Amino acid sequence: MADGTSPSCMTEYAELHCHSYFSLLDAASSPEALIARAQELGLGAIALTDHDRLASAIRFWKAGKKAGLHPIIGAEVTLAGDQHLTLLAENQRGYANLCRMLTAAHLRDDASTNPAASLAPRVHSVEEREPGSTPWAGKVAPWVSWEELAEHQEGLLVLSGCPRSPIAAALLEGISERAKALAARLCDVFGRERVWIELQHHRLPGDDERARALVRLARALDLPCVATNNVHYATPSASRLRDALIAIRHNQSLTEARRAGRLPYNHNYYLASPDEMARRFAELPQAISNSVEIARRCDVSLDFSNQRLPHFPVPAGRSEFAYLYQLCHDGLPRRYPQLTPNVLNQLAHELSVIEQAGLAGYFLIVWDIVAFARERGIRCQGRGSAANSLVAYLLGITSVDPIAHHLLFERFLSADRYTTPDIDIDFAADRREEVIQYVYARYGALHTAMVCNVVTFQARSAVRDLGKALGFPLPVVDRLAKSLDTHSPIAAADELLKSISADAPPEHPLRLLADLMRQINGCPRHLSIHVGGMLITGPPLDEVVPLERATMPGRIVCEWDKDSVEDAGLIKIDLLGLRTLGLISEALDYIEGEKPDLDALALDDSGIYAMLQRGDTLGAFQVESRAQQQMLPRLAPRRFEDIVVEIAIVRPGPIQGGAVHPYLKRRAGVEPVSYLHPNLEPVLRETLGVLLFQEQAIRVAMVAAGFSPGEADMLRRALSRSDAYVIQGSLRERFVQGAMANDINAETAAAIFAQLAGFAGYGFCKSHATSFALIAYQTMHLKRYHAPAFYCALLNQQPMGFYDPEVIIGDARRHGVDLLPPDVNRSAWRYVIERAPNDNLALRMGLQTILGLGEAGWKRIESARANSLFADLRDFCIRTRLPKPTISDLIRAGALDAFGARRALLWQLGDIDYRPEELPLELPASAVNLAELDEFEATRWEYELLGLSPSGQVTRHYRAALARAGILSTAQVKAQPNGRVVRVGGMAVVKQRPATAKGIRSCVELVQGNK
Repeated sequence: MADGTSPSCMTEYAELHCHSYFSLLDAASSPEALIARAQELGLGAIALTDHDRLASAIRFWKAGKKAGLHPIIGAEVTLAGDQHLTLLAENQRGYANLCRMLTAAHLRDDASTNPAASLAPRVHSVEEREPGSTPWAGKVAPWVSWEELAEHQEGLLVLSGCPRSPIAAALLEGISERAKALAARLCDVFGRERVWIELQHHRLPGDDERARALVRLARALDLPCVATNNVHYATPSASRLRDALIAIRHNQSLTEARRAGRLPYNHNYYLASPDEMARRFAELPQAISNSVEIARRCDVSLDFSNQRLPHFPVPAGRSEFAYLYQLCHDGLPRRYPQLTPNVLNQLAHELSVIEQAGLAGYFLIVWDIVAFARERGIRCQGRGSAANSLVAYLLGITSVDPIAHHLLFERFLSADRYTTPDIDIDFAADRREEVIQYVYARYGALHTAMVCNVVTFQARSAVRDLGKALGFPLPVVDRLAKSLDTHSPIAAADELLKSISADAPPEHPLRLLADLMRQINGCPRHLSIHVGGMLITGPPLDEVVPLERATMPGRIVCEWDKDSVEDAGLIKIDLLGLRTLGLISEALDYIEGEKPDLDALALDDSGIYAMLQRGDTLGAFQVESRAQQQMLPRLAPRRFEDIVVEIAIVRPGPIQGGAVHPYLKRRAGVEPVSYLHPNLEPVLRETLGVLLFQEQAIRVAMVAAGFSPGEADMLRRALSRSDAYVIQGSLRERFVQGAMANDINAETAAAIFAQLAGFAGYGFCKSHATSFALIAYQTMHLKRYHAPAFYCALLNQQPMGFYDPEVIIGDARRHGVDLLPPDVNRSAWRYVIERAPNDNLALRMGLQTILGLGEAGWKRIESARANSLFADLRDFCIRTRLPKPTISDLIRAGALDAFGARRALLWQLGDIDYRPEELPLELPASAVNLAELDEFEATRWEYELLGLSPSGQVTRHYRAALARAGILSTAQVKAQPNGRVVRVGGMAVVKQRPATAKGIRSCVELVQGNK
């Protein structure tokens, strides 16, 4: 049989039943691959009909428009009984109805089939449920009822479906009258002019008879037929991946899945050419031509840029823009006590762009969210590209002065209406939920949803799933997965092939695995919830994109990821959780007397820069990693802008992109500062000629090639997405021609463009780095001037950062903050600040640190000591009635040391008789002489139950022996001259495998020793 590879066909045909790999674990090709293959085959139109969702609709529509094909949006919906029906959107109303129908299918629960009703009670956190209410059991498989078909039928065309359709199933059972009744019911719901009997032929047994039966049915009811191929992959070569995905979905090997009848009998579910489809249905040419007629009827746009935001309520008689204008000018005296023309000109420019783009309401919505948070004492700060905006700064959304730091507004928003802004706001992580629920409540559940995240197969997950599908033994799968040192399935495939000989046969299991690994790259495994992106729309959101319930209670998720949301012209707001902001808020609460205004700090404290230069940054935001601590002495920050560079440059991208060493050498005066062209000097001067920030890329395109700000940002976006069409095509040519018009020769212009293209993979937004640098500086201020409060909050906000509590406590001690052990009479649940016997502020360990106690045990202790402290062990046991094993652990952890020696207390515990609901019995204490507890044994108990020893690190017990062996402590190593070979001993606290500039990963163990 011909494979239909020739595009020179005489037949017109449109494929109306096609699945991308967003028919999760059932199809093998991307939307873009399907479009590209359709273009090769000469198809004029193609429909996307993924299972019960429109997750890839934007990608498909955008790719189709770019390729000059007519993209048709539809879905294969599931009816009750796991039967299928093919729906196509004829117009915008049909698309909206399809979204609403799929939303109803995904939000279905036992309570209601109405999406609005099912949404309403679930936008609150699980703790807010009424007592006795039934907990949510989780997501259920989506399905559509006949009543929902009737409710949302307007604007939709219906094809009777694949062999799993209700009509085909009835014919397979030999019940032709039932099949006729079902077809007639479709006509009653949709109208006869919008119903077609769908014919498919995959060279399978029974296909001929099924097709004849469907044709007889169509003729009996005077309904038209249409041919489709139920496509699940672009080319036959992808069929093996689809089989593997089906096996993964059912958690079976391919052999098991085949025996269970889950795999297709052949590989004919590819995108066929018009000529091939004409040959398959040679006796029914009308079924082929009908596909084209249906395609012509379908016309849907997925550009929602003109209907994206709800109207923000403003004072009577004012427009949204007028109110925004007033708020900005009200903020000028606070931010700029001495106004300059530069500020006023920039504000006028930004407001003009915002007004032209119709985005005043967007800024007001974000301003309102931030105002809500601040009114409730929830610390927050805008970051990302929004920090480039003076308007955002004046509204209090961001905390970075874009004028002072020479930030570029066009990185955030340009006069080009086709780019959408994106405001990211960090909130204290422990209170972010309050903000999310406020947004749901203010704008309504059907206008608000979280953006989804497409979770694709990564190297290890792909090896595990594909290895099981291929029947590899589980120990082999586990060993292969653990051996990989990459996230990329393609790179992992290369690693696997290196482990076998070059002359290994094609059917070698690892060759098969590597081939599937390459194919599965980019393939979604499932959808999850975005870390913080929220979508708010003016029209009902379920008419724009289908909504699904997340596995997390109180969360509704739209089916589009952040890129699709942007490509649709919609605007999301990222409400992100940042534990460091919670740390700052908590630390400020601990400070007695006048609290520092961290937002008004002068950014020139020499003491803070001295700490940065010696890498004394443990616990500080963004600059505490080992890589940062090693870089800081080399970069030697002396001003705030140096911290910005530090945050942007210490990342894998700049290291592997070759930006780090040139910058450091130029900063040290070892290498001269140079530029590819003198025009670039004003742009790259701040980073010594090294391209580091995304804002610089935009400015380079503007000064070198004469791009407008909007064009330059479009170039940056295209490069960041590795769009080969742009990199090698139209924008590259536009750049070179523009540069030549600026007297830059073609060779230099090409070199500049190549630098931009290479930079795109690691470029960092300067405003983002500046926002983070400000938080880094604030945490360094707390560490330097309010160390007890800083370390107490840092320990309570764990887990965060890179280090275990023991390492943090060691650093606190080096800064004069001592640690007090847990104590049932003095400790709270978390760490608290307490006056030590030497009158210094110290940290008291919380009872939360004791393994196995739990909140229920803490509540008993807290309640029992509410009126008076515990007098002794017996008093503690009788009043708390904690289980004896728990009390034994409290004794061994040192939390009852105030009542006596630990061994003696353990012995006494055996003599105390207390039982629930009974009076305690007074038993005589048994006399016994117990040896003193060995100090090392006490340390072992503490490490077992606390994860550390309040008395000091375990290495103190080994230091004398290490010293006798000539092994130095870390403090001693620092005093040794350069070039001396030494042996150092301590306890490993951090293990990392950082990549070098050439991508080589070296294992590094970091150790902490006693002074």
